[in-house]
Amino acid sequence: MMNWWKGLKGKIRFSEPLKEHTTFKIGGPAEFFVEPKDIRDLKLLINLKSRYKLPLLVLGAGSNILASDDGLKGIVVRLSSPFFKKVAFRKNSIEAGSGVILSRVINLAKERGLSGLEFMAGMPGTIGGALMMNAGTSERSIADLVEKVTVIDYYNNVKTIGKEKIKFGYRKSSLTKFIILSVSLKLARKNKGKIKEEIAERLNYRRLTQDLTLPSAGCVFQNPKGGSAGRMIDLCGLKGSSIRGAVVSLKHANFIVNRSSARAKDILELMDLARARVKKKFGVRLNPEIKIWQ
Repeated sequence: MMNWWKGLKGKIRFSEPLKEHTTFKIGGPAEFFVEPKDIRDLKLLINLKSRYKLPLLVLGAGSNILASDDGLKGIVVRLSSPFFKKVAFRKNSIEAGSGVILSRVINLAKERGLSGLEFMAGMPGTIGGALMMNAGTSERSIADLVEKVTVIDYYNNVKTIGKEKIKFGYRKSSLTKFIILSVSLKLARKNKGKIKEEIAERLNYRRLTQDLTLPSAGCVFQNPKGGSAGRMIDLCGLKGSSIRGAVVSLKHANFIVNRSSARAKDILELMDLARARVKKKFGVRLNPEIKIWQ
């Protein structure tokens, strides 16, 4: 396995702290942290992964990830080079690479008078990550806008999948078996001023209702059918509860924030406490919305 990465043209780092790449600011070292230069580089990386039997995980903006304190064996790949951040417009559609940050896509669409993405204003993350977990609100999700998605599988087959062949659910999709390369989203023409107003309203609402002052990964639990995880946790009296550096937000009970050098085990213990209390009081089992990398 010596110098298995030989031939890769992108960036590779060794024992890279994942806390530098997650919004929780938590996570031990990734054995190999790779940022492929382009699709050829990514294909070579997939071949090397298979040849040397290395685990591989794809990281977007790290906004929905709780990474192990002990770090991770194998490869963490991030599609952050310019090749994976291309954006193009065709009539009322936007085509965006999976590495593009959501806020950039929203702003570019606004400048062209294209509406549809405003509901995601203020959401952290990349387009690829948003698609993988079908990011959204109680009103709508990114799946509502999808026309087609271009992916690569772990046998190096690149293909474009129409929306009708993708299974989207609540905070999940059938895209998890692929690496997402790009997406085409169908938008609609609208007055730029109106789009700007809606974006401002969404951003203000998030500031008022969500704890954005400390590192977090947003909502840690999915909302149970017909209910609100945050409301249930709040009614269990858990706002402000802490385990070492991890704290249940006083503003939004479904947010756990990193107040002071919290570790993954602190977050997990606090999640277990919330899950147990909600189960006892409401008979409801809460499922994680964040991805737990161990």
